[in-house]
Amino acid sequence: MALNNSLQKTTRAINLLEKNVTYDANGLSVTLSPKIIKDFLISGNKDAVSNEELVMFLNLCKFNQLNPWLKEAFCIKYGSEAATMVVAISALLKRAEDHPAYDGKEAGIIVYNGAGEILYRKGSFKLPDEKIIGGYAEVWRKDRSHSCRSEVSFEEYAGRKKDGTLNNQWATKPATMIRKVALAQALREAFPKSLGGMYTAEE
Repeated sequence: MALNNSLQKTTRAINLLEKNVTYDANGLSVTLSPKIIKDFLISGNKDAVSNEELVMFLNLCKFNQLNPWLKEAFCIKYGSEAATMVVAISALLKRAEDHPAYDGKEAGIIVYNGAGEILYRKGSFKLPDEKIIGGYAEVWRKDRSHSCRSEVSFEEYAGRKKDGTLNNQWATKPATMIRKVALAQALREAFPKSLGGMYTAEE
């Protein structure tokens, strides 16, 4: 009897992992299952991803109407660490731009130059003698009298290896990365109902 119960539980677990879930994402029909996610949509060590992490990623995509096939969401697994589930900055931008109240944005970097000045520079261009100390972003809504502005510190968000040095992305594209962090924060603050709880890889 105990053996039969064990077999029934195992069969139910396998069925749940293989069960397809279909939902709408920006007018497209997306079909996912934990098995599909594990086979095709995991970055890193897919064999180390737990069933719970697969279900969590499926629900992240379903309830936020994200399409991982279009690189709107990522599930990243390295070693024994918990899987990282993140949303692409492009997905946040598309969601904001689809909102009827959206009224534009500005984003850039904060640099410290050789003359001892702190400058705000739109975009991600920096001169050789300048040091990136942060990023900023501002998002406007038509239905608000003031904008949502975010300023973030480079040191707080820069991705680092275990030895303390910057990882490849932050070492080679520091201006681009910190600008994305600031922009993601400003977008979430401007549209909390649409974007709340969705974090980018840069964060």
